[in-house]
Amino acid sequence: MKSKRLYFIDAVRAFAILMMLQGHFIDTLLLNEYKDKSYVAFEVWSYFRGITAPTFFTISGLIFTFLLLKAKAKQEDTKRMKKGIYRGVMLIGIGYLLRVSIFEWLSGYFSPYFLIVDVLQIIGLSLIGIVLLYLICFKNTLALSILCFSLGCLIFVTDPLYRGIVLEHIPTVLSNYISKANGSVFTFLPWFGYICFGAYIACVFNKYLDKPRFKPIILSLFFLIGYFLIEWSSFALVNISDYTGFDIFKKSAYFNYLFTRLGNVLIYFGIFYGLENFLKTPLILKIGQKTLSIYVIHFIIMYGSFTGYGLNSIIRRTLNPWEAIFGAVLFLVGVCIISFNYVKTNAYIYRKIRGIIEHVKAKT
Repeated sequence: MKSKRLYFIDAVRAFAILMMLQGHFIDTLLLNEYKDKSYVAFEVWSYFRGITAPTFFTISGLIFTFLLLKAKAKQEDTKRMKKGIYRGVMLIGIGYLLRVSIFEWLSGYFSPYFLIVDVLQIIGLSLIGIVLLYLICFKNTLALSILCFSLGCLIFVTDPLYRGIVLEHIPTVLSNYISKANGSVFTFLPWFGYICFGAYIACVFNKYLDKPRFKPIILSLFFLIGYFLIEWSSFALVNISDYTGFDIFKKSAYFNYLFTRLGNVLIYFGIFYGLENFLKTPLILKIGQKTLSIYVIHFIIMYGSFTGYGLNSIIRRTLNPWEAIFGAVLFLVGVCIISFNYVKTNAYIYRKIRGIIEHVKAKT
């Protein structure tokens, strides 16, 4: 039986994290006068930047669920579920930790900035959510795939109902996971939808990966479904609304960024999976395996975690386009060098933190 190692996953993760880094650098430091979509270069950059987060969330759901299903085949899924819960809680904790301002806290001021929810908290909560869905399905892979696909569609279609929601009577620490009213960058909905679609793709890979001609078939589906979602999903939603009489489909079609971005993600998956044999280089795999440390390091440097002094407060929005591009390249290289030489892999970090937790539990 051939190996079920999916090298393209590491390549997609590496691509997504590097796109996220350059996106944050340019968006944070580029002069506002150049942030005009009348500039073709900025419009193209903005479009591709918009695909980064959907890619990151979808690939996170894919890799976690795929590993969970592989563990199930070895009757080790309980261990993998515990690992997923630990990892989810850890990501939530790190997400909050990165917004700690030591000097402000020492002065007695606790800014609501600390409670803002970002990508790590949502991915962490989503991993826990996938574990719960797996349990709800009684560990049945087919049921899990149907539930994840259906839930992803439901979350995307109902986006107009919660897109601008404000939860004034709920504690901020909880409402920030649903509402952007207090400054949250990401919220559980709709982003858990991408995690669900990633989990569904993982179920497909788990079931059919060893079948003859799987790769050409799945590549064709990635490109065909991706193209359909980009070009025709709005048209399809309008027709479903006319046929069923449910206006929610039409409202979703008129601001249809979720399905179209999913289409972009599938195209990416098709490209990277098709080129998988050329992407097994140590550098790409290493970046893909160190996404957490790269993200943490870039956040500290860019936004000044703990001290409040980062590139956003030192350089501010003062760079012209060429300076921003050159600076982004240096930023990517610098963050990767620090991560490669001074920080362990994601798996090592997760393992050490789980060890600490288990040690504390044993002492209590």
